[in-house]
Amino acid sequence: MIIDNEIKLDFKDVLIRPKRSNISSRSQVDLEREFKFKHGSSIIWKGVPIMISNMDTTGTFEMAEAVYKHKLFTCIHKHYLVFDWKKFYKGTLDKDIFNYIAISCGSKEEDIHKIRIIMNEIPDIKFICVDVANGYSEYFTSVIIKLRLEFPDKVIIAGNVVTREMTEELLIKGADIVKVGIGPGSVCTTRKQTGVGYPQLSAIIECADAAHGLNGHIIADGGCTNPGDFAKAFGGGADFVMSGGIFAGHDESGGELIEINGKKYKEFYGMSSKTAMDKHSGGVANYRSSEGKRVLLTYKGSVNDTILDILGGIRSSCSYVGAPFLKNLSKCTTFIRVSQQLNEVYGKS
Repeated sequence: MIIDNEIKLDFKDVLIRPKRSNISSRSQVDLEREFKFKHGSSIIWKGVPIMISNMDTTGTFEMAEAVYKHKLFTCIHKHYLVFDWKKFYKGTLDKDIFNYIAISCGSKEEDIHKIRIIMNEIPDIKFICVDVANGYSEYFTSVIIKLRLEFPDKVIIAGNVVTREMTEELLIKGADIVKVGIGPGSVCTTRKQTGVGYPQLSAIIECADAAHGLNGHIIADGGCTNPGDFAKAFGGGADFVMSGGIFAGHDESGGELIEINGKKYKEFYGMSSKTAMDKHSGGVANYRSSEGKRVLLTYKGSVNDTILDILGGIRSSCSYVGAPFLKNLSKCTTFIRVSQQLNEVYGKS
């Protein structure tokens, strides 16, 4: 048994210190970034590096179409059928949208077989998101090696992990982008059920440092509860920031729309929750426990206003520290540790 006494930080533990700036208006801040990738080097991606999580309540085709208008990226959930993908492809007039979506799969052979079929039908897909709860197994690494050999010209996203050494391992074995985060999500109960996890901001800082030394990239996956958290994640070195809960509850989100006492709510649940496993896997297997929960979110309408709120907050963050481009934000960021962020005398909203 080892105890690491070094302080580890979450978004709630810090603020970004303001500094002199030449930016006179938030409108001057450019949030688009351009990336080349370690292995899928023929692909150049340009857009706003915010990703919608590949949960079936957020990573929908409808969400992808809505956020594409702002050049945001969607990881489509893995439970769509081949027929669904073919229908989406046929009905999509602007094929450029396929530069802003990833097809998702787990590490099981049946998952990988399905994406082979889909990608054979839709060669425009450039991104593969290989998503498991525990990215530390040797088997998962072997899957990344096989996928890299099979799809040498695709961008492979792999995760989830939270430490420097495993970020390096996945990048060396074939991943282009590593998904960082174990347990920070709003409907994830992994830390409660297993005692395993890592404070998200420290995970981002450490994994980004490891990835960038190998010409790789990371996604900060989970834990953002407001636009300021997105800014902190980018300030900590994240190349992309992924969120589920903020994008749940909208017209474009999955989940059942429920009316209670005249008020509308939308269902949102973790993909390791009993709700998700009952829906997709026939229930929770007797060798494991549920590591997610189901909640009802107040219905939010169109996702467009949420997107504008997030982008406006990040632009404002950049203007406070003198970063005219999002790519400059981490270089301009100084975090200060705090014991309190907000004055909550009138509540938390």
